[in-house]
Amino acid sequence: CNKKGCGELEISEPLTRRILRVAEFSWLTCRPRQPPSRLEPHASPAAQPAQAMGAAVEEGAGTPVSGPVAVTACTAMALLYVGILYSPTALLRLPPPTTLNSFLIRRFVCAAVASVASMVACAALLGIRSLEAAPSILAIFGMRLDHLGSAVVFPTLLTSFLYTGSLVSKLLLLTHSGNGAGTCLRGELTSVARDVIDSINKLAANVLTWRNYVVAPFTEEVVFRACMIPLLLCGGFKTYNVIFFTPIFFSLAHLNHFLELYCQRDYSFVRAFMIVGLQLGYTVIFGWYASFLFIRTGNLICPIVAHIFCNMMGLPILSSLHAKALTRIAFVVGLLGFFLLLLPITRPGMYNKRVDNCRCWHRYCDWD
Repeated sequence: CNKKGCGELEISEPLTRRILRVAEFSWLTCRPRQPPSRLEPHASPAAQPAQAMGAAVEEGAGTPVSGPVAVTACTAMALLYVGILYSPTALLRLPPPTTLNSFLIRRFVCAAVASVASMVACAALLGIRSLEAAPSILAIFGMRLDHLGSAVVFPTLLTSFLYTGSLVSKLLLLTHSGNGAGTCLRGELTSVARDVIDSINKLAANVLTWRNYVVAPFTEEVVFRACMIPLLLCGGFKTYNVIFFTPIFFSLAHLNHFLELYCQRDYSFVRAFMIVGLQLGYTVIFGWYASFLFIRTGNLICPIVAHIFCNMMGLPILSSLHAKALTRIAFVVGLLGFFLLLLPITRPGMYNKRVDNCRCWHRYCDWD
């Protein structure tokens, strides 16, 4: 696309070209916008999903996705993700679970069903009519194994800068307890190794760990990033609007926590509102970051690992009992480092197989 505004989708353009653009959003291949009739025999691995998508859509393109349809679909996905959690007892009339394990396992199944249903609905709205296009629709969802190391290491490193204050606070706490610097360092390394082993053991035996570090990050990122972002982009929304808009749906999925606190746990309205309000604010900020990672890299693993890391660390520590000023300085320095590295460490070329002179269609490459 040689037009100056090729990063913005036009609502009136054919659905085939929109699908190709979304496919290229995942692979960042910058192939020609006209859909090919067949796969080129010597096409690069990065280009083949976009070509397969074009061929699949050509066979049976449906009605183009409009902005209102995309927003309605995203709202329905968010409501489905929350509502299905209560369906076993409310709709299926199953007896309430008697143990925490059975309660969470039931919710795991519901979240998985909601994720699959959202993927199917997204594919249908994008006009996918052939099973042959399955690899291409997975590429649209960012489900790829290439550049796996980059997708795991770099987002984790980038996210860790937000927790510089937390890490410094922990080191200061160990130092304050005495034992000397060498002993403190050895104790910290031993503690980290022990925490890793304990986490592995908990992951295998504790359903809460499965919820926090496996089920919730994977299912939420599939629904709220992999499914919603392509729909909104095809609906004609600008990239920046999508980044700041999608966390609204992500926050809707956490409103049920207010009802649980207020109705089931007898929290006061103000207390439940404050707790959920803080949680919603945190999820909105994280949603901006996760959406940026997904659009910037085109790889779903990036927001997933960031989600897991944030769940492990909790809220960043801004102050501590010991050396409050140093902890705050460390937090500010880490925050500055995060913003300085945000673009360099998420360069699309680090996460994708790119062709010569590639310019990703959503114009994030122009920021490099």
